[in-house]
Amino acid sequence: MQLQQMQDQISRQQGIIEELQNDVARMKQEGLERYQDLDRRISSAPAPAAASDNSSAGGAAAGSASGDSGTNAKPSASSNEAGDPAKEKLYYDAAFDLIKQKDFDKASQAFGAFLRKYPSSQYAGNAQYWLGEVNLAKGDLQGASQAFAKVAQAYPKHSKVPDSLYKLADVERRLGHTDKVKGILQQVVNQYPGTSAAQLAQRDLQRL
Repeated sequence: MQLQQMQDQISRQQGIIEELQNDVARMKQEGLERYQDLDRRISSAPAPAAASDNSSAGGAAAGSASGDSGTNAKPSASSNEAGDPAKEKLYYDAAFDLIKQKDFDKASQAFGAFLRKYPSSQYAGNAQYWLGEVNLAKGDLQGASQAFAKVAQAYPKHSKVPDSLYKLADVERRLGHTDKVKGILQQVVNQYPGTSAAQLAQRDLQRL
C-alpha cells in the first residue's frame, strides 16, 4: 500500500511538473511572439521627420501624419516646456534607439520621461504608442493597457489611434477581460474603416 501511495504521489508530481513545463513553454512562445511583433513594427516605422504645427482651433493637427511623425498630436505651445522641435526630436530618437537596442526597461523610462517633459509635442502621440509597445514586450500588460488606452484619450486625432486600440484589445484579451475585447474591436471597425487595424479587427471579430 505504501508503495502504491508513493507511486500515486510520484504520478501526481509528474503531472504537475508537466503542467508547469507546458505553462513555461506557452509563456516563452508568447514572449517570442511579442518580440517578433515588436521587431516588425520597429522595422516598418521610419524615423520621425520634423513637422510643422498645423494645429486646428480644437488643439489637434488638421494635416494627416505620414510615417512615424506625430503631426496629428496637440500643438507644442501648450506643453510644460517651451516647444523646441529639434530638441524634442533628439529626445524622441534617443528613446526609440533604446527599443532598437532591445533595452526595454530604459526605453520605457525614456518614453515616460519624454511624455512628462513634452506632453503636447508633435511626437507625443507616437511616444505614447511606443510606450505601450515597450511595456507589452516587457510583459507589463497593465502598463501596456494604460499606455495604449491613453493614445486615444490624449491624442484622439492621432494616426496611431486605430493601431493603439487594436493593440489594446489584444492586451485586454491577454488580461482575461474578454468582455471588453469585442467592444474595442468593433470601435476600430466602425470609427476607422479602411485602416489596416480595422481589417485586423474585423478578422478577429469573425473569430470570436
